[in-house]
Amino acid sequence: MTTNLTGLTLSSTNTVIKPVAIGAAALLLAIAVAVQCGAVPVSGADWRALFDSQYVSGGSYVLWHIRLPRALLAVLIGASLGLAGALTQGLFRNPLSDPSLLGISAGAACAVALTLVFFAGLHLALPASLRSWGVPLVAFTGALAVCFALDQIARWITPGSIAGLLLTGVALNALAGAVIGLCTYLATDEQLRSLTFWTLGSLAGANWVLVSVLTLMLAIAYWRVRTLAPAINALALGESAASHVGIDVTTLRTQVILLVALLAGFSVAWCGMIGFIGLIAPHLARTWVGADQRHVVPIAMLAGSLLLLGADTLARTVAIPAEIPVGIFTALLGGPFFLLQLRGVRGRIGAL
Repeated sequence: MTTNLTGLTLSSTNTVIKPVAIGAAALLLAIAVAVQCGAVPVSGADWRALFDSQYVSGGSYVLWHIRLPRALLAVLIGASLGLAGALTQGLFRNPLSDPSLLGISAGAACAVALTLVFFAGLHLALPASLRSWGVPLVAFTGALAVCFALDQIARWITPGSIAGLLLTGVALNALAGAVIGLCTYLATDEQLRSLTFWTLGSLAGANWVLVSVLTLMLAIAYWRVRTLAPAINALALGESAASHVGIDVTTLRTQVILLVALLAGFSVAWCGMIGFIGLIAPHLARTWVGADQRHVVPIAMLAGSLLLLGADTLARTVAIPAEIPVGIFTALLGGPFFLLQLRGVRGRIGAL
């Protein structure tokens, strides 16, 4: 029996090693392409700045202070959204779940919009060292509020219904969008420019400090998700079945909701609303490696990174020297993908 279990463990490990290696290689190639593309040409000599601090050129400055941090930020935000999408779909047992579709991202953006328009004075009253953290914390609070509201309202109105959960998320998304619209109407010109950033998404604010913070946050979240993956797998059989095998479903749901709010909230806070990455990436992962969350999570993170990095590269280069909001490209990709998935599950949703 021990030999068989060992064989199963090795087989499970081998199932994910090859896809992760392929995805990591594709991601490195995509980063190399991204840092070369743009209005300012970058030559091979500009990479010398990594080893020679005395070497300075326009290309090296663009490479090390603009493009490389931006590419890495796209990788981290894409991985965060892919991880949030995998958690959302695993928690709600709904292949159409996504932080943006369920209103979680909109809730984060709504909280930011309210802060920028109605409570700007409170933000300015903070010490300068804390102002950069004020908006992310507000966005996290908004995402957390929508997560808990979604969970509780869906349980109350349509208990156990996948279609009801999805429609509850659509309603919350619409409500948050209405509040954002009101804030847009009442905003000043300066506030309106800031709100446009949040609603369309952009990675233009990338810097090395932000990359470092997000790297630490994502590493902690991934470590925690790895410990929760077996319980999320059991939850796929239903809450009753998960409870029978000793899983505290209430605690599990709370922990997953906190993780989704953290990942989605902070992503929106620093990069605005970027939709559909959390919907597409887990689907690609499950198609490749199956439904085991231990395998889905790392592949979904890699897929999310590739998708957002590709979209951001297009956003920077399609209309040089202008820049198109990255959220437009992810919506153009995600809208048709969502319709295809909706068509694939129409019979099951109709039955519910």
